[in-house]
Amino acid sequence: MAADTGRYRSAVSKNKDPSGLLISVIRTLSSSDDVQDRETEKGRLEEAFETCDRDLDELIVQHYAELTTAIRTYQSITERITSSRNKIKQVKENLLSCKMLLHCKRDELRKLWIEGIEHKHVLQLLDEIESIKQVPQRLESYMASKHYLHATDMLVSAVESLEGSLLQVEGLGDLRLELHSKKLNIHLVLIDELHRHLYIKSTSRLGHKNKDKNAARLPGSTAKDTSGLDVSSLSTPRKLLDSSQFSTPGSGSVRELQQDVRELNQADLPEVDPEENSAEFMGILIKALAKLKKIPETIKAIMERLEPELKQIVKRSTTQIADHAYQRGENLAQESQPRLLLELLELLFDKFKAVAQAHSVVLAHLQQIAVQCPGGAHEEGIKLYEQADVSAKIQTVLQVLLMEYLDVKNSRSASEPSAQLSYASTGSEFAAFFAKKKPQRAKQSLFKFESSSHAISMSAYLREQRRELYSKSGELQGGADDNLIEGGEMKFVCKPGARNITVIFQPLLRFIQEIEMNMGPGQAKQCQLRAFLTYYINDLFLNQVRTEINKEIEAVSKAADPLKILASADTMKVLGVQRPLLQSTVVVEKSIQDLMSLMQDLSAYSNQFLEMVCDKLKEYKEICNTAYRGIVQCEEKLTISASWSKDEDISRLLQSLPNWLNMAQPRQTRQKREDEEDFTRAAFAKESEVLTGNLGDKLIPQNEILRDVSDLKALANLHESMEWLAGRLKTFFANLPHASSASPCSADSQVAGESERSREQILQTLSDLSRGFQDIADRCLLVLHLEVRVHCFHYLIPLTKQGNYAIVANVESMDYDPLVVKLNKDISAIEETMGAALQQHKFQYIFEGLGHLISCILINGAQYFKRISESGIKKMCRNIFVLQQNLTNITMSREADLDFARQYYEMLYNTADELLNLVVDQGVRYTELEYINALSLLHRSQTGVGDLSTQNIRLQRLKEIICEQAAIKQATKDKKITTV
Repeated sequence: MAADTGRYRSAVSKNKDPSGLLISVIRTLSSSDDVQDRETEKGRLEEAFETCDRDLDELIVQHYAELTTAIRTYQSITERITSSRNKIKQVKENLLSCKMLLHCKRDELRKLWIEGIEHKHVLQLLDEIESIKQVPQRLESYMASKHYLHATDMLVSAVESLEGSLLQVEGLGDLRLELHSKKLNIHLVLIDELHRHLYIKSTSRLGHKNKDKNAARLPGSTAKDTSGLDVSSLSTPRKLLDSSQFSTPGSGSVRELQQDVRELNQADLPEVDPEENSAEFMGILIKALAKLKKIPETIKAIMERLEPELKQIVKRSTTQIADHAYQRGENLAQESQPRLLLELLELLFDKFKAVAQAHSVVLAHLQQIAVQCPGGAHEEGIKLYEQADVSAKIQTVLQVLLMEYLDVKNSRSASEPSAQLSYASTGSEFAAFFAKKKPQRAKQSLFKFESSSHAISMSAYLREQRRELYSKSGELQGGADDNLIEGGEMKFVCKPGARNITVIFQPLLRFIQEIEMNMGPGQAKQCQLRAFLTYYINDLFLNQVRTEINKEIEAVSKAADPLKILASADTMKVLGVQRPLLQSTVVVEKSIQDLMSLMQDLSAYSNQFLEMVCDKLKEYKEICNTAYRGIVQCEEKLTISASWSKDEDISRLLQSLPNWLNMAQPRQTRQKREDEEDFTRAAFAKESEVLTGNLGDKLIPQNEILRDVSDLKALANLHESMEWLAGRLKTFFANLPHASSASPCSADSQVAGESERSREQILQTLSDLSRGFQDIADRCLLVLHLEVRVHCFHYLIPLTKQGNYAIVANVESMDYDPLVVKLNKDISAIEETMGAALQQHKFQYIFEGLGHLISCILINGAQYFKRISESGIKKMCRNIFVLQQNLTNITMSREADLDFARQYYEMLYNTADELLNLVVDQGVRYTELEYINALSLLHRSQTGVGDLSTQNIRLQRLKEIICEQAAIKQATKDKKITTV
């Protein structure tokens, strides 16, 4: 039984529909075969029903409160529904009765309805008239508070109403004419406001930023801080700019529009500044102009006023920079300061960028209006301008400004008063000019008020008033600025000139690059401003610089004798040099330095400046070579010293000797040698040997030497100048960057590669020129070195070949030889000149070793004496002594080589046989040839020396003695080596 009950429960739980269970029971009862089965099924049903009743009772007991609430709620709902049905039935009956009654009085009701509509329309027209009468006052209020969109909406709606539904109202004729006139002119006010925001508000913050910087630098300045507006700053949109207000309301909604505007005016307008966001405010102005259908006129006005407004920005910025300079205590009329031009351009660049950004905002709004036009922009006659037009006008204004400041037309130099005296044309004025005039006392003011506290405060007040006025209105007020430089129609912050380009080139190039980056892909690669800059530098500035440098160089190099015009002492002090330099060299170096600085300032044109440097150095090198040849060349023939220095073998030999290397290398960095003195003497001996071998047997005419000491001084000055210039050029070129900046016109890699190759060739040429100047310096020093030695040959060779030393002792015969006296004077004059013109180590190079050479000349000249007496020997020793004394005073050394020559001639006091014994006793001190010359001179000079065979025997004996002494010396040397 329990199982059956569970089955029913499960069946009920599985099948929620009771009808299904009932059908199942009926099917079971009908399909049963006997009564017993039916009774059994009946019992099951009864038991299941009892179980259900019991469960139901339990649930009722558990949920009695909820069940009671549900029953009561159901009862209440049932009652309400019944009541509502009764009421609806009653309403239907009432409506039927009303319908019957209305049907009876239909005509009277229709008449009353029509009268109500008429009265309502009259009231609406009266409300509109009342509202329109207040339009002028409200319009004036809106215009004063600069709520131009509300004013435009109200004016357009009022005019539409007056020309529409209120057209027949005659009492509104004057108001109609007034509002129509205001509608025709209001767009001019809106256009003026738009331009004020485009050119004044967008740039006012930039000007005040600079003023704040200057005020921070000058704590005592009383600069008034006026707030400017930044175009890029965007704030939270105001409720007044909701797009729903842009739709033009019909005549039936005028009262609602006026009511909304009145509510907004009372609630929000006094609390909000419509110009708080300049970009949004310009959008309001554009939409207001679109409502007035004045967009074509607006675009035309923008394009017409673009250039004048930009020029006004230039004027305001110029005055602004001048005011800042005045606050810093700078007087522009007395000082030429290109730095102020740089400040002006940077300020203009920032302002023009702000103007361009403001125009982009206006263009975006105009494009939006053009898209929203129902008939299309072309049908409306709207032809938008482009951002490229604004950029082109900005470049045009900047180009005009640059042409004035760079003095492209050369008007400033032409307008400057000439320094020459212009005489009067008439005879009376000419006589009056030369007439004796009574001297006039100079009028001097006792005192001035310009620096008083009152004048200073008044000047500052006037400047402040002027700045405040043009910051509000955009116009220059208060008259001309007394701190600006007058220049015809324009006023300048610095003196116009071509060199101003060096200060502004880099910022200008960056501004041009920004313009080209903002240019569209379909436009030209180069902007107008870059084309002007390229034209100006290539065609005007470079030529002007070249002309200026040519004038400076020609002024000093085209003189009668350019090698004798020296730089002043002040110039040498500034340059830090100890010896005089040629004025032409200093000018050339200054020109090269100027070109190098120009190359750094105009880095994009470095190759052109390097080529200019190359050309100037080539020209100057040719000038120096010509001047050099003018000194060392006489009648198309070089002097001996010049021809020898030109000979590559001789110059290479002389430059390989230690005395040249020691001269070229400072003593502090030179490595010390233990046998340095012997090493140097060997070098002197080698040099003397070469010179004696070439010049020791011939007389040198006067036209083959440089007798004028001023010529030697000119060579010394040329040497110092060329060496100094070569050193300066090496310093300049060492600081050059290896990679050249890209040319402003070369964006392609091929052109850049050619420019780089060209630069390498120029640098190689400049390096060659630097070496060429050093070669000229070395050649001049070699000429001086050789010239002093050629002078010795010039005076001493005639002494030995033409002198008479077979003399009898007397006072006159014992005087110094005139040629020796001349040589001494010559050497002393050269020493005095070289000491002032050359540095000490070069001075030593010229005179060191000169004693050795003179000793060799005198010893070698013994073979040319026909005879010599003891008085002649004594005179010769006196000559050597006076030469030694002079050289000692010059070189501050003993000059022992001349002792060697004097001992050689003192050896001639002996007889021929005594000479042989002397060689045996003292050893070999001279060469075999020198001993043979001395023995031969004794044979010619002394008596009783035997016949020719006896003399030959002595000569043979002399050779044997020299060989024996050489063998002994070699054996001793070998023994020392073995012992060691």
